[in-house]
Amino acid sequence: MALMITDECINCDVCEPECPNDAISMGPEIYLIDPNKCTECVGHFDEPQCVQVCPVECIPRNPDHLESAEQLQQKYHALMAAKNG
Repeated sequence: MALMITDECINCDVCEPECPNDAISMGPEIYLIDPNKCTECVGHFDEPQCVQVCPVECIPRNPDHLESAEQLQQKYHALMAAKNG
């Protein structure tokens, strides 16, 4: 499943540059994660990098975007194909 940023976000700016898929961007009030680009770092790292650097632990899995490890891997391949396209 994709990750999401909750309203506990303090806009510290550390998560955005860590995302290898450019899925994190500044929203109207807090950072947002595009579920269409988030692979939980599958294909890049063993663990989600945004979660690793977040000082307030406000990046849980998004229950509205349930995906298996295989689906995340497929999304990673599709994103890389589009990027290198």
